Amino acid sequence: MRITSRTFRFAAPLVALSLVLAGCGGSDETAPEGSAAQLGTVSDINPRDVSELRDGGNLRLALTALPENWNALHTDATGEVGAVVRPMMPRAFRTSASGALSVNTDYFTDVQLTNTNPQQVTYTINPKAVWSDGSPITWEDIRSQAAALSGADKGYLIKLTTGFDRVEKVERGVDDRQAVITFKQHYAEWRGQFAGNGFLYPKSVTESPDAFNKSLLDGIALTAGPFQVQSVDRAQGRIVLGHNPRWWGDKPKLDTITFSVLSSEALIPALQNNEIDAVGITSIDDMKTARNTPGVAIRRAPGNSWSHLTFNGAPGSIFADPALRVAIAKAVDRQGIATAVQNGLVENPKPLNNHVFVEGQVGYADNSLPFDPAAAVRELDALGWKLNGNVREKDGRKLEFRDVMFNAQSWVQIAQIIQQNLAQIGAKLIIETKPGTGYFSDVIKPGNFDVAHWVWQGDAFPLSSLPQVYAYNPNELQGNYGRIGTPEINALIEQSLAELDPNKANELANEVDRKLFEIGFSLPLVQSTGNVAVRADLANYGAPGLASYDYTKIGFVK
Repeated sequence: MRITSRTFRFAAPLVALSLVLAGCGGSDETAPEGSAAQLGTVSDINPRDVSELRDGGNLRLALTALPENWNALHTDATGEVGAVVRPMMPRAFRTSASGALSVNTDYFTDVQLTNTNPQQVTYTINPKAVWSDGSPITWEDIRSQAAALSGADKGYLIKLTTGFDRVEKVERGVDDRQAVITFKQHYAEWRGQFAGNGFLYPKSVTESPDAFNKSLLDGIALTAGPFQVQSVDRAQGRIVLGHNPRWWGDKPKLDTITFSVLSSEALIPALQNNEIDAVGITSIDDMKTARNTPGVAIRRAPGNSWSHLTFNGAPGSIFADPALRVAIAKAVDRQGIATAVQNGLVENPKPLNNHVFVEGQVGYADNSLPFDPAAAVRELDALGWKLNGNVREKDGRKLEFRDVMFNAQSWVQIAQIIQQNLAQIGAKLIIETKPGTGYFSDVIKPGNFDVAHWVWQGDAFPLSSLPQVYAYNPNELQGNYGRIGTPEINALIEQSLAELDPNKANELANEVDRKLFEIGFSLPLVQSTGNVAVRADLANYGAPGLASYDYTKIGFVK
């Protein structure tokens, strides 16, 4: 699972991974028919042969904001950036609904683990593959990106190293169309380095920190997919992708893909008014509205994104003490949250009980601590947090803290449930909402929160997130925004990544997960349901589960 940060649900193409976060459905509501399938086995995209699709058409999707940086590898890039660039950038593997991987032959004729001591992976590039200016994709693009993401040069503001910190060198193979990556340390998720959300960018973007950090602030010109940027209208908040005339693969059925900036409250009305073609279902009311909208179908495949509560454990913060974090975590009724936000949307609402794997994914195990408010009270008493009226105090400091989230009612409703839970044990949670623009760069990354909410979105490479999100290095933030960790967890993460046996690697990753719960790293809440409302005649698109899209095959039925 490659984890990327997202503030809340938004419309497709990430919509199928979007989290259902809105209010309670009544107990008499029933789950949508067919909604109880396991992740990793289901994809609901209305599969059709391209011969059944009409030529042309515009796929209309929604964003919450225009990209602040079009470099999806940059630390400021949210998951929405990946949604926009995915139809335009190379990836090494395709993923099926079961999570099985196959080489993406549009870009590579072969990708092989060619040695294990030392570990070597050989990428053979499709000789037809070119960037949108006509220049060939070569081994130097791979070498340059590997160097940029290695972490060796701190001038590169990278989101994740995705194993490139374990690479010793990248060399030219039999010709310029082949790259041989040699690792200095084993890396279990080597297939995910240029897959999932790990796009390959041209050398011009990765050859220097300045290019990496700043060259794509205003847009992206050099791409290599079936689509490329046709226009960006900042005043209207709109991005249009059109055909790449140098694309060598199958011709896309769609003429264009349009992304429009919309608030979360405007998504369902936009679907009703035939202004967008797909939107994640966030409540029973949304489900009813979508079902009653002519020409709209509901597609369902459990998603691989999830909501959570992250603690700020930085030195001097109220949650610097892991024992306090654990006590607070035990008082949060995660089952109550799952029931409130997913009742009527899934057959059996339940919380997510793992930081690394989503339920239904190979490796998933329940490693969570139980909901136990009585134990939380005892532990708070033992820590010296004594009740003074309705709120506990210790050394003159009240047990009051800010819960920061994106300004959307869905997040506020979850926070209100937690607020009520914590009031029962003498802790006061203060809800503080923030705008979507700058949420990560101005709030989360600087640590301007006590606890906070956002969505982690993963893929078929669950271990790749471990070093960036769960390892702790006080001199290098990356994705560990809570600034929490231990040397023991760091060591377990290293063992997981170095294990080339997938089953053993998953066992070690679950050891990491158990330790994360034990120190109160963060609190997983619920996994996304993956319910998506789409135009009924839209084919090869909807709720993909773990599957990747083929953008040349998306279109409208004749």
